[in-house]
Amino acid sequence: MEEDYVFKIVVIGDSAVGKTQLLGRFTRDEFFLDSKSTIGIEFQTRTVDIARRRVKAQIWDTAGQERYRAVTSAYYRGALGAMLVYDVTRRHTFEHAARWVDELRAHADKSIVVMLIGNKADLAAAGRSVPADEAAAFAEEQGLFFSEASALNGENVERAFLRLLEEIHANVSRRPLGVAADEEASADERGGADVLMLKGTKLSLAEEMSIMETSALRRASSCSCS
Repeated sequence: MEEDYVFKIVVIGDSAVGKTQLLGRFTRDEFFLDSKSTIGIEFQTRTVDIARRRVKAQIWDTAGQERYRAVTSAYYRGALGAMLVYDVTRRHTFEHAARWVDELRAHADKSIVVMLIGNKADLAAAGRSVPADEAAAFAEEQGLFFSEASALNGENVERAFLRLLEEIHANVSRRPLGVAADEEASADERGGADVLMLKGTKLSLAEEMSIMETSALRRASSCSCS
């Protein structure tokens, strides 16, 4: 079955906060205890039903290490959503969230939907260093959605990603039909049709510099009414 939309989402945050594990939990329902830090860029996909539409989420896992920041900034282009992740047991990862928000606003579309995620909630009882109400207040101040989650046991992971996709879909659905058609034509000129065939993979740094950006693509045959 063909998708009505492809939504590009970037998962950002400091190294070792569990970005890759959250992505693996949502796309494959997997968790690996021996997971290593992401090098450069990875992406995975999952197709879900949102408001009676088939939506493929193309989720990019961006390395948190400082040396990759210049490379990953190019990948904000075309992103409709972002998952900003921090570790509830490591306060400095939360304190860096404001810097990540600034980077998003500098490189991403102004209408991007952002979800702040406090990962490793399963460890909160033993060693929480970021109160949930403090993170919620920061999210409200910055205009972000907020949730705590655990990639280890899966708590709130599905709900957080689906909420993000629902908000992106709502944004896209509010656009005039002509705008959506223009975006699709522009995407096709850039090879957007080929983007739909991308599967989850890991890219080398050389490949990263030539990969096509992905934005919301809508099939011409889809009706805007619902």
